[in-house]
Amino acid sequence: MEIAYCKGVLSTASLMVSGPAAAHAAAIARRLPGLRVGLHLALVDGPPAASLHRIPDLVDCEGRLGRNTVRLAVELACRPAVRRQLRREIEAQFAAFQATGLALDHVNAHRHLHVHPLIARELFSVGPVFGMRALRVPLEPVLPPGSDDGPPTVSERVLRPWARMLAWRASREGLVTPDAVFGLRWSGCMHAGRLRRLLEHLPDGLVEIYTHPATADRFAGHSDGYHYAAELSALTDAGVVETLRRSGRRLGGYTRFAHRN
Repeated sequence: MEIAYCKGVLSTASLMVSGPAAAHAAAIARRLPGLRVGLHLALVDGPPAASLHRIPDLVDCEGRLGRNTVRLAVELACRPAVRRQLRREIEAQFAAFQATGLALDHVNAHRHLHVHPLIARELFSVGPVFGMRALRVPLEPVLPPGSDDGPPTVSERVLRPWARMLAWRASREGLVTPDAVFGLRWSGCMHAGRLRRLLEHLPDGLVEIYTHPATADRFAGHSDGYHYAAELSALTDAGVVETLRRSGRRLGGYTRFAHRN
């Protein structure tokens, strides 16, 4: 789930359409008309949406999308057949989201793989056909005063130039993008204290703070080291709610800002 904080808008969540609980999640979302729902595009480490015979080079021997992101990046660059299969999987996931009947608020990607130029190219080609108007660009500003983390990690430094290129391309495509995204450094560890500090020091504009809330820390598909239950508690923490109220900001979705670009 991702929540976007900005003045005058609503809350958002993202749906991984090929996940085992996707149908249940979509049914819940349809009962919450104020919730803005996006597509969480998953191109690795999960079940595919396309038929296996249409994407043979994207899946492993168990019929799941592969886990090796470096290998995927190399094969996309070297093999046109893999790029065609990637497009089929992207189309299948957009079609599956459309079949839920939910309005598409935004798009993001598992492990931020949409920063890869070839994945972005297919996304910009397929997405608008299915009504994509907004896209997460994972650019995280300097963390606020009092943060308990050190300098940016190597993975963040590698991600940043590609994210900047994605932001430029998204702007050319007329897509709504956030002015800042928080969650990369604290992914899986967005406890209440951190969330309060962020709300006290948010930059201007459309800001996304993404979290991964759940009722337990261990379940099928969980990531080691993620504190899902603590993130759920943070979203309902009385201090967080009060800090949000004092900030003058409200929970928000992307598509309300479609006029910005």
